[in-house]
Order: sequence, then C-alpha cells, then structure tokens
Amino acid sequence: MPEANGKKITIARYNDGLFAFAYKCPHASGIMSEGYINGLGNVVCPLHRYTFSLQNGRNTSGEGYYLKTYLVEKRQDGIYVGM
Repeated sequence: MPEANGKKITIARYNDGLFAFAYKCPHASGIMSEGYINGLGNVVCPLHRYTFSLQNGRNTSGEGYYLKTYLVEKRQDGIYVGM
C-alpha cells in the first residue's frame, strides 16, 4: 500500500488516468483498495457499496460523505501525489 507523508493512500488507474484518495472510507472505514471502480468511474467501498467520484471525492450514492482525494502527477522518475 502506498504512503505519502506517512499517510496511507489508495492509488487507482481508470481510463488512462491515475487517481489518489483516502485509504479508508469515511463512513465505516472500509479499505478502499478492496473495493472497485464501477462503469461510471466511481470508486465503490467494499463494505456498504457507497460510491465516490474519483475526480473530487463527492459521494455519488447520496449518503452525504466525502472521500479525501489528492492530485496525482506521473513523471518519468515516478508518481507524485500532492498532499
């Protein structure tokens, strides 16, 4: 699992893009890397199937939670995550 500044994060690839977001779901602390990305490009928590936008972390299934997201940049020498 990736870490940045001592923080655990999740990095996912979708449609040639890289996305970084919180390691745990804000609802019940499900491990987001154990979830999946649905056909609409939302990350789905493995515990209760809450969905979040990869772009901005907004809860798209209507429960009102927010998933912390981070900027990601791929360079020749590695992947950089903005904290």
